[in-house]
Amino acid sequence: VTAAKLNDNVISGQTALTAEPDDTDEFLVSDAGTIKRIDYSLIKGGGITMADQFRLSADVGASSQSVDFTSNLERVDTSGQGTLGSSLMSESSGIFTFPSTGIYLVRFDLVSYVATATRYLNAHIMLTTNNSSYSIIAEGRNGGFVSESSSTNNQANAITLLDITDTSNQKVKFQAVINQTSSNGFYGSSTLNRTTMTFIRLGDT
Repeated sequence: VTAAKLNDNVISGQTALTAEPDDTDEFLVSDAGTIKRIDYSLIKGGGITMADQFRLSADVGASSQSVDFTSNLERVDTSGQGTLGSSLMSESSGIFTFPSTGIYLVRFDLVSYVATATRYLNAHIMLTTNNSSYSIIAEGRNGGFVSESSSTNNQANAITLLDITDTSNQKVKFQAVINQTSSNGFYGSSTLNRTTMTFIRLGDT
C-alpha cells in the first residue's frame, strides 16, 4: 500500500482512544525511512508524576535546642487539598521515604511562636545516604524577637533539589534548631497548613 492509497481520514475515521495509552500500546514511526513500531512507554513525556505534602498537625514545644519532628505529622487532607500520583511519600517517625528514584524538589516551611527572645531559629532539611547518619543539606534562618510582652510569630524556609538514586538508603527528615527554648515552639494544625513539608518529583534522575 502506497501513501497515495491512504484516505485523509485513515486516522480520524477510527474509534477514538479516550484515555492515556497503556505503556505497551504501539505506534508506527518512520526510522530514517524505515517503518517501525514503538511502545508508548518509550515516547511518553516525563512531567511531574508525584506531588505530596505533609504538615505538623499540632503545636510542638521547643523541648530542646534541637527538635526533630518525629510525630504529629499528617498528609494534607483538608477539603480542596490534594496530592498527585499513585505512589506517594511514606513517613515513619519523621523519616520520609521516596516512592521512586528521580529528581525531587523538597521544601520545609517552619512556622514558630516565640515568647522568649531567641537569637536564631533555623529550619533544616536533613538527608541520609546510608539509611543511618543524617547531615544538613538545606537551612533556613530566622530570629525571634519579643515586643510588648506578646509572642512573636516567625517563619523559616529551607528548599533543595535531591537526586534520589537509591530509595532504600536516601531519606530525609526535618529539624528545627532554636537558641532559647522557654515558652517557644512551632505551630501546627490539622485543618490548615502552618508547618509543612512539600515533595515534588520533577523528573527522572
